[in-house]
Amino acid sequence: MTLIKKPVTGMKDILPDEMELRDYLIAIIKKTYRSYGFTPIKTPAAEHIGNLLSSQGGENEKLIFKILKRGEKLNLNNVDKELDLTDMGLRYDLTLPLARYFAANSSKLPMPFKALQIGSVFRADRPQKGRYRQFTQCDIDIIGDASEFAEIELLLAAASVLSKICPENKFFIRLNNREILKAMSEYAGFISDKLSDVFIILDKMDKIGLAGVQKELIESGCDEKSTSKYTGLLQKLSESKDISKTGDLLKKELEGFINEEVVDSFIFTSEIVNNCKSLDFDIVFDPSLVRGMGYYTGTVFEISMDGFSGSVAGGGRYDKMIGKFTGTDTPACGFSIGFERIIAILCDSGFKIPSLNEKTAFLYEKGIDRKILSDILREAEAERTDGKTVLVSSMNKNKKFQKEQLNKQGYTDFREFYREELKR
Repeated sequence: MTLIKKPVTGMKDILPDEMELRDYLIAIIKKTYRSYGFTPIKTPAAEHIGNLLSSQGGENEKLIFKILKRGEKLNLNNVDKELDLTDMGLRYDLTLPLARYFAANSSKLPMPFKALQIGSVFRADRPQKGRYRQFTQCDIDIIGDASEFAEIELLLAAASVLSKICPENKFFIRLNNREILKAMSEYAGFISDKLSDVFIILDKMDKIGLAGVQKELIESGCDEKSTSKYTGLLQKLSESKDISKTGDLLKKELEGFINEEVVDSFIFTSEIVNNCKSLDFDIVFDPSLVRGMGYYTGTVFEISMDGFSGSVAGGGRYDKMIGKFTGTDTPACGFSIGFERIIAILCDSGFKIPSLNEKTAFLYEKGIDRKILSDILREAEAERTDGKTVLVSSMNKNKKFQKEQLNKQGYTDFREFYREELKR
């Protein structure tokens, strides 16, 4: 039987050019985040199925790759429910594994704990351009700090990374808070059973517009008077560009529905980020920003770039998740860069990695004398010691094409070595 050459549907092989770009970006991301005091960690790709199905991941829980039980644990003759077949699954993000990791190792970790995690995650999603079933996430999280400092630090660190890996693209940060979203819904008069439906529809506002939100809310069974009141407030908030004035408007309109400290907190966060930033980006309040994960409890944020639809990074506060493991709630806040989206942006724009050092290719003719080959390898080692990149390879029959391919990989200096009797 002939084996299948193509990768599994929804996953891809990564060619050398893209792999080099990935390594380059990850090196920048790690170096920048470590300069902010974040510590690299690693968690397993597989998690307990009960953890993954704990109502923390929103719609992503429908996309879990579940792993069959193994050996004697798998009994196909005694199956009453799905969980009789599976006991673990592949992680759909890095946040839930981090919460379990902290709960298991908190006695060995500093507080607050600043974690940096880069790894593959898996979602049984519908494959399409730019959307894969295995992809890389780059997360930073601060655990144990309930103050606005956690959000501020995450936003400044993420902005610093994006400015380095996408220096030509202006970006802006959008902020909201789950408590504000809830208060707006209560102010409008939506019943509590409809809130999840309201948030799902609101999250589509950037695609369907305010009129589309109003139409879908009514079609979903929401009261027309409440819907009109809700979209009216959305309109007012969307038109307000000054965050301080937006805060005053929220306090006025949502009086009795919102704790003013929540509003003051998001104003304080945005003002501090604006005052401390050394980069050119804007920070705005977005009343339609929801973030789909079920675990968010407070501030949520996303970063968008001019010229690209959707977000390139996002995150928020999830103060209740660790308590699901320990019985005691622990404040936590995280941020994730859309690594695959940024890779696609840079590849589509023809981005070239800046040459960090000279790349030289030593090409030797096949059948070369062993002594000459030994001299070649010794010379290559000496140049590598000086910090140069040196590739040693046999010479192909089509030498011109070989050089063209190596040139695409950044090799600009070529040295050729021939058999002694044909030395030229």
